[in-house]
Amino acid sequence: MTTAVTVPALPESVADATLINWNKKPGDSVREGENLVDLETDKVVLEMPAPVSGVLKEITAQDGATVTGGDIIAYIEEGAVADAPVAAAPAAEKAAAPAAAASADDKALSPAARKIAAEAGVAAGEVAGSGRGGRVTKNDVKQYLAGGSRRLEERVPMTRLRKRIAERLLDAQHNAAMLTTFNEVNMRAVMALRKKYQDAFVAKNGVKLGFMSFFVKAAVEALKKYPAVNAAIDGDDIIYHNYCDIGIAVSSPRGLVVPILRNAEQLGFADIENGILDYAGKAKDGSLAIEDMTGGTFTITNGGTFGSMMSTPIINPPQSGILGMHNIVERPIAENGQVVIAPMMYIALSYDHRIIDGREAVGFLVEIKQLIEDPARLILNL
Repeated sequence: MTTAVTVPALPESVADATLINWNKKPGDSVREGENLVDLETDKVVLEMPAPVSGVLKEITAQDGATVTGGDIIAYIEEGAVADAPVAAAPAAEKAAAPAAAASADDKALSPAARKIAAEAGVAAGEVAGSGRGGRVTKNDVKQYLAGGSRRLEERVPMTRLRKRIAERLLDAQHNAAMLTTFNEVNMRAVMALRKKYQDAFVAKNGVKLGFMSFFVKAAVEALKKYPAVNAAIDGDDIIYHNYCDIGIAVSSPRGLVVPILRNAEQLGFADIENGILDYAGKAKDGSLAIEDMTGGTFTITNGGTFGSMMSTPIINPPQSGILGMHNIVERPIAENGQVVIAPMMYIALSYDHRIIDGREAVGFLVEIKQLIEDPARLILNL
């Protein structure tokens, strides 16, 4: 019996998807639940499992095709078995082994890379892959052939995620009255607290106490005090949220993604750190779900992990505010009439001036500064 492989229903926020990296070709055996092809949406890459076991009879939508829920992309002959390879004659045994190895290696190449490698007589095992799961890309093969001595250029289409990021950034700049205000924070108290209790925190919770949990907790308290920063514009209305769904900007191989810590006002330090660690792992291996990144009332981004001293982050519509953290640098400051060296961080708040006044924006950052410089207030809820 022939079974059609159809694209599953996509979430409301996702109009269509792009097929990338078919893992099987016509004639290959497939097992039920085995990943046939990846579906790239605006936000995540989803795996497309085989609905039944059998032989992949036909592929009707190739790599790069745009599909929607319900589209037929392949057919599987259910219950069939792929033809067994013909046994090689004894005299050909020595040649058969390398051929089999080459076939196995070919699976690690993208279609474009396989074509270039075949034309150049390059074996897949000779080229280090930089793609997902060590997959060898076309650019990997080109760089291998160039030997580092030739100047190369390559034109490649943007990924759906990169295009979506570009659209949202332009949308934020064109449709919001965006402004950024800055302050600086003395990180000495938080650093001392982390150093003193780090071992005990890890022993109890199985995760390290990072800076991000302090800033999430501080942001929650500041959002309670300045609810406009946690609000959103919808037409002529302002929507105020009595909860804090905090987006945490995370770097992934495909670009910047922003998974959401739901109800952050109810989370403790360990909950926040475990949530961020879990999202970072999912972002790295490409397993973030669309639901992980849908919604959010406020965002925090930490450019300091890359060495950024100061930046103006762009808000994530329809949110109205985003907090930017930066690198911690020892700088001379005035303290009690004396010049001392302290670990300082610049922080930035970009906000939509249509609903957030300068007074509220500055007050929000001052609240963050005061809570971070006196972290006991966070722990004692003062």
